[in-house]
Amino acid sequence: MDIARIEAAATRLAGHARRTPLLSSPFLDEVAGRRVLVKPECLQHTGSFKFRGAWAAVSALAPEVRKRGIIAFSSGNHAQGIAAAARMHGIPAAIIMPSDAPAAKVAGTRGLGAEVVSYDRATGDRDAIGAALSEERGLTLVKPFDEPEVIAGQGTCGLEIAEQASEAGVTTGDVLVCCGGGGLTSGIALALEAKAPGLRVRPVEPQGFDDVARSLAAGGIRRNDKLSGGICDAIVTPQPGELTFPIMSRLCGPGLAVSEDEVLRAMALAFRHLKIVAEPGGAVALAAALFHGDALEGETVVATVSGGNVDPATFARALEIA
Repeated sequence: MDIARIEAAATRLAGHARRTPLLSSPFLDEVAGRRVLVKPECLQHTGSFKFRGAWAAVSALAPEVRKRGIIAFSSGNHAQGIAAAARMHGIPAAIIMPSDAPAAKVAGTRGLGAEVVSYDRATGDRDAIGAALSEERGLTLVKPFDEPEVIAGQGTCGLEIAEQASEAGVTTGDVLVCCGGGGLTSGIALALEAKAPGLRVRPVEPQGFDDVARSLAAGGIRRNDKLSGGICDAIVTPQPGELTFPIMSRLCGPGLAVSEDEVLRAMALAFRHLKIVAEPGGAVALAAALFHGDALEGETVVATVSGGNVDPATFARALEIA
């Protein structure tokens, strides 16, 4: 993985992905005790950054391979990104989703024309299901984060951050990234290494699912004890990726973990002061920026809001408690 691959992905994404802005609010600055710049990937196509990696991966396939179709595993955001990219390319897509995936994300995936194949996260074997479907139909697997072209696509978000931060006069400080398997985190880190080396990526996860933070601290991959539960479903993964972890280990600062209460408060503050909708997993980085200032460096912090595909009940709960 290198900057050339990310720049190539940016070329293919031009005219297809949205260039999301950097947002700010004096009120959020006051809460955080420093300047906060928010990168709202919740405004991206399909409501999350995942469209970037999905388009980058699908568009990189050889035409004769791509036309047979693609298959993916996802609890929701990668599913919708893949479904949208497949639809825009005019090819079939099958998405293997856990039976407890948020209903809104399942509906969104089906609405984009993809076939949804459900499985029980606790007892089912998604790899076996995927292998059987792939062999039967000749589908190409696009992994959610441990795939070079997916990482490159997510890295295009980092190219934008580098340019926009420079325009805002920010050349040093922490960039907080919502982190599951590490595709977005490692992609942004690679982009910033090349384009804004004074900006340091910090992975942010929910408490109880902080496998990346623990892995970085230990110097080797560590797994989560549980694979489901909590409200941050979008970024709950078993462990960091085999491709993403070495990149994060080399380029990222220490990871951070935030509580569900902090996440819900961040969601409410983002809605009230930035007028954006964040899902729980997409709000962890902003929660760290607002409520964990003593662990951060620099007068300015950049925080990604990686997705906005939240169900109404959870969003109402966020607005009620804040």
